[in-house]
Parts: sequence; C-alpha cells; structure tokens
Amino acid sequence: MIERHVPTWEVTASGGLETAWVEIGRSPAGPAGLRARGRAVGTDPEPYWLSYALETGEDLATRRLTVRVEDACRVRELDLRRSPSGRWTVDGRPRPDLEGALDCDLGLCPLTNTMPVLRHALHRRPGEHRFLMAWVSVPDLAVRPSRQTYTHLSRTPSGGALVRYASGDFAADVEFDAYGLVADYPELARRGDGGWRPPVRPPRR
Repeated sequence: MIERHVPTWEVTASGGLETAWVEIGRSPAGPAGLRARGRAVGTDPEPYWLSYALETGEDLATRRLTVRVEDACRVRELDLRRSPSGRWTVDGRPRPDLEGALDCDLGLCPLTNTMPVLRHALHRRPGEHRFLMAWVSVPDLAVRPSRQTYTHLSRTPSGGALVRYASGDFAADVEFDAYGLVADYPELARRGDGGWRPPVRPPRR
C-alpha cells in the first residue's frame, strides 16, 4: 500500500514556501520506503527557486537526492547518492566523511526530518536516537556531515508527537503529525495545508 500526501509549509527561515508530493510505502511491519519531489521558493539570504527529488530504500535510508537551485546569477545542481553498502557520493565523487549516515538532510526542508522519525516510530512511541546526517546547505548546496539527536517528548491530541531535534547548540521541539510529517517546526516552518491528502480514487472496473 502507498500513502500519498501533499504537504505545504510556510518556511519562515527562508521567507518562502515549500510543497512536496510524497509517497510512503506501508507494509504490515510499518513504513516501507519513501519517494518525494518538492518545490520551494525562498527570499533569504537572496531570492531563489529550488526543486528536489528524493528516493529511499524500504528501510527509509537515502538512496538518492537530487537538487536544483536557481537564483539571479546562476543555477546550481546536486546529485547526492548512497549505495546499498553505505558509501556516499556527491556529484559522483566519493565522500568517506559521510559513511555511517543513513539519511540526507536538505537544509530548510521539513520533509527530510521524516525519515528518521518514521524509521524509529518516534511519532508514536518514546525513544532517543543519535544520527549522522548528510546535511545539504541551501542555497549553495554544500554537503557536510552533521550529528543530530531526535528525542520523543510526548504524544499530541492529533495523533502525532512532539520530538526534540538537537544539533550542536541548536534545539527545537518539532510537532509531527500522525503520518510522521512535520506540522510545526519552530523557527523553520509551519504547515499551511490543513493536513490535506489526495483523494483516494476507486479502482477502475
């Protein structure tokens, strides 16, 4: 089974908006892979347009993230990949400093917080997990390793959870909905779509 979601966020950190078209695979054991494509526009530190495509394996570990950013002066592109053996490449060049990471983390993008939360069901049950991430800064698309911690704090009335995100000196208590998608990320983004999901079409006869 595949769940389809189309979240839209007001991205306060960039002075812009983002919409993602998301497919999450479901099996009796839980989430089984994620595919997404997204579009964003930002105004800080300068006006830019961004598009991305993300694919994970059934274990929700990143397989590939492609990103394209356009501003007034140039176009930047990124092709970030993780092999089944856990080796990362950036535009085809090996990045051994990222080995051990399972997830990409696209800067200013609330969607990429979903994979570690779904993998460990932090939107449903207690737990604390530390991760190494392949973090991509926006809009310059530089890639570097990032140590992060996710801690389940409490369930929310909507069926999701409050999860504390911490990296270095920064921490935020992020609200996730019942599907593991960011609803409210203080100082970064807030959902503005009311939790809209595409209608389920009846099968053709």
